[in-house]
Amino acid sequence: MASTIPAEGPAAGHTQEEEEEAEAEEEREEDDDEEELDTELPSSEIGEILDEAHSTPPWEEVLVDRIKAMSVTEKSLVLEAIRQCLQEQNQSFLFHLYGLMLRESPSEDVVRKHLTGLLQLSHKTASQREGIALAMGIAAATHMELAWAILEDVGCTKFLKSPHRNSASQERDHTLKKSFLSAAVMLMKALKRESSTQGYKFTQTAELVHCLLSALQKEPDHLVTPYRQKIILVIAGLSSLRPSLTPMVKSTILQTCFQKLYQLPPMEVLKSCCPALKSDPTVLYQKAMQALNLLLQTFISENKSMDEVCFLLQHTEPWLMSDRSHERRRAVHTIFLLLKCLVNYVKLTEEAKPSMLGHQIGLLMLLWRDSEEFTKSHARLCVCLLLQLLVQQKESLTEFMYLNKMKNCEERGHRESDVKFHYLVQAIDDHLTVAQHTQLILTLLRALSNHKHMDGDLASHLLLMVFEDQSIKPEQVAEILQGLFQELPAISFKSTQEKVLKAVTVLGTQHTQGTVEVLLTLCHPSERQVAPLWKALATNSQLGRKVMTLLYIKLKLRPPQLLIRLSEQAELMSMLALGTIYELLYIREYRAIVHWAFAGILLGLLTQLHYLYELGVVETILEPQEDTLDMKPLGPCSLCLEALKGLFWTTNYWEVFAYLKLLRGWELFGRAETYTEGVILLARAMAHYDCEVKAVLGQAVICLKSSEERDNIVAILIITEFLTSQELTLYMSRKIMNKFLTLGLHNTSQLVRALSLMGLSSVLMQPKKVRLLRTRMLGLVESFQKPETKDLLGLMEIVGDTLHRMGPQGIGACSLKLARHLRQLFENEQEAVRGGAILLYGDVIYSGGRKYQQALQGHAFQSLVPLLFHLADTCPQVVTKTKSTFLRCAILLKWEFRKQLFSKLAWGRGPSAESDIFMCMMESNFGSCHQFLLQASPYLHSPDRNLKLTAMKFIGGILEDYFTNLCFYLKKGEMKLFQTQFEVLKQQQDSASRRFYRRFLQEVVELSRFLSQ
Repeated sequence: MASTIPAEGPAAGHTQEEEEEAEAEEEREEDDDEEELDTELPSSEIGEILDEAHSTPPWEEVLVDRIKAMSVTEKSLVLEAIRQCLQEQNQSFLFHLYGLMLRESPSEDVVRKHLTGLLQLSHKTASQREGIALAMGIAAATHMELAWAILEDVGCTKFLKSPHRNSASQERDHTLKKSFLSAAVMLMKALKRESSTQGYKFTQTAELVHCLLSALQKEPDHLVTPYRQKIILVIAGLSSLRPSLTPMVKSTILQTCFQKLYQLPPMEVLKSCCPALKSDPTVLYQKAMQALNLLLQTFISENKSMDEVCFLLQHTEPWLMSDRSHERRRAVHTIFLLLKCLVNYVKLTEEAKPSMLGHQIGLLMLLWRDSEEFTKSHARLCVCLLLQLLVQQKESLTEFMYLNKMKNCEERGHRESDVKFHYLVQAIDDHLTVAQHTQLILTLLRALSNHKHMDGDLASHLLLMVFEDQSIKPEQVAEILQGLFQELPAISFKSTQEKVLKAVTVLGTQHTQGTVEVLLTLCHPSERQVAPLWKALATNSQLGRKVMTLLYIKLKLRPPQLLIRLSEQAELMSMLALGTIYELLYIREYRAIVHWAFAGILLGLLTQLHYLYELGVVETILEPQEDTLDMKPLGPCSLCLEALKGLFWTTNYWEVFAYLKLLRGWELFGRAETYTEGVILLARAMAHYDCEVKAVLGQAVICLKSSEERDNIVAILIITEFLTSQELTLYMSRKIMNKFLTLGLHNTSQLVRALSLMGLSSVLMQPKKVRLLRTRMLGLVESFQKPETKDLLGLMEIVGDTLHRMGPQGIGACSLKLARHLRQLFENEQEAVRGGAILLYGDVIYSGGRKYQQALQGHAFQSLVPLLFHLADTCPQVVTKTKSTFLRCAILLKWEFRKQLFSKLAWGRGPSAESDIFMCMMESNFGSCHQFLLQASPYLHSPDRNLKLTAMKFIGGILEDYFTNLCFYLKKGEMKLFQTQFEVLKQQQDSASRRFYRRFLQEVVELSRFLSQ
């Protein structure tokens, strides 16, 4: 049979005309080759790609029968003869016969040898490449694995090498690439034929795809040939085979195809850089994009579900977020074409609800204000189409009507120049599942920190619209706030942050409890990052009050000691609420809200501290002199105490704060043993300065009815002290108060019963006691004048207790007599006596009632200089008590700078603080410097050296800084008295007195001379 094979070779000697004709023929073949590669495959169904390959010539069956009848030797001889002929001439019949012979050959070695030789033939013309591919495809029908192995070797060795090659090598590669694609197409034909007729499964599709992708990756960054289109089409054909491609392979395909198409330069650049090429880049690009669209449709045809749609869309994410406008435009266009096809021609078989669909809708929404009109409008259209897919899945009449509405919406998207998104946002909210809706919001949140202001502003605008649509479900709140909390610090633009915080306000209004609970757990309350979220909730006063109420309720969630371990104390909800309340005290937006909730917060903090002591929490609270700026977190008790202090300071009840601060009353709260004393002193200060008495009394009554003993204790401590308030009867009648105090008599706590009984015996509840107590007070005052009275401390203690029991009734005229006696004790040699006298004096000047208030104010004014000097007392306890009384005098006299004075008394140290206190006193009593001079001059002869030196410093300050005032206000008689006391200093033994005399002698002489004129 070998003799029957045509063996025509080329003529030995060609003329020049024949050679030119051969070259022309070669050029025509190249043109045909380009047309062959540029042939557009049908896009209706991928299974119709090159279907003509399935047809066989009529003579093939007869020829196959004859081949089967040959012996092995005959087959070998025929194959060798055909190979020899193919090296000398190119005939389609020979390639066909070659493929049939190899297909029917049982020897893999023979097949391997000839297929390898086949691929080494010339690939220059299209007919040669087509013949080689034909033979490979026919042989692969029975030797699939072997044919693929040889073809894979060609792909790996030719297309995975370095691209840096000379022009000749590049030309050979170019030719080989054409052959490889042609062979791949034929192999695909064979695979499809085998798959459809014999159920054959080709297990090496992924490897073939890998080679094709490698070839695609080697394509240059400009469009010259239709290889991109052809490779993608072949991959599309292979993807329809069995077994299906794995998600990982499909992902690699999508990433590579998107990269090689989207990353091409803009079309105007492609045209400008390739002006001489005969192939139009626009046409090549459009055909490549059509092939890509066919590939995506093929993937969908293999798995008609929303899960597959999301799988495809997620690979466009990097391109939708690209900084290059043409890449975003191409990605959006691809999505649009795919979704349009799905809506019009494909029915999704599974009603899947992937949560990532929300994320992909969010990415498209973020392009609604893109700089390019095409991208902007088609991004909206894509969202509409996705919603239509969701509607189609539900198959209800109502949803069908909505589908028509969405189509109208899609058409409007093109026409509207100033698009308002509200209708579309509503549609999104209505048709997404909770999980999808959450992913949508999280996507918008992640865009808030975009470095482009327009993108972040759009994200915040959409976020606000979604929240205002009231589509957020309670189960979404936690994840949304956690995402927002992470993104908030990275937001660069103020307008974006303002919209985001407005959205938080809207969310808090709709889900107040959920919002508060999540914010409590986001981080430690002291972290600054969470503060803006709390501030946002306070922009609406009604919402702010709800928030504070919820925090108060959380503060009351206190498990019994037996149910918690010490390590869990910091994690208690009550501790989180406590820390948050402490931080909110110092946020300006919460000032009015804190004032509104003052009583509830106060009782909550007092009972919380008691609860902590019940749990056995022990910690060291720093003494006042150790106060420092310490960045370490506060312990539970310290935090509670600081919140208690901050409550009074931030609500401008600084007098109450100062009362406890200067008497070191806050330290009483630092130990469980002195806790009740601290509450008593605090309630006494509140009653004295009428600090929220009505509201706190109401809360105390509620706590008195509580089943918790700690609530009862705190309530009765406050109520019994409030019985001394001048305004109490305006808020609650004696009858009602008697009812509640009687209720306390039946309490299980011994302390509550004792204090209730004390309250029932108070002057307010027993008005007849007033006369008895005043009579007793007269006797006590007279006792100060008796020489035999030795226990002055005991006497002052009794007087102080009686004075306190008198409460708002006061002691009348006795107050002035008592004040005079006490001032005489300021200079007592015993530290405890003068300290007690100074402290009691601060109570006495407030005990005269309205009738004697003015007289007591005058007496307090006369005591200012003695008190000022005792701020330098050698005894620290006396200094502490003097600070309290000095400030109480300043408050009684209504000094202008009394709050500043307190700050200096409480925290000031050294000469600077002394100077500031001196200035507060002088500036608050402008025109009274001459009186202070006269009050101070007797101390120039004090036997107490410390007082004497303090008087010199004070008088020197007046002479230096207020000399003009003295010239104006001081009288001649007063000047003579002062001069007489001043002249005595020059005869003093100590050098300090003589030095003071010499230093200020000139000022005294000038002042005397001026007043004598």
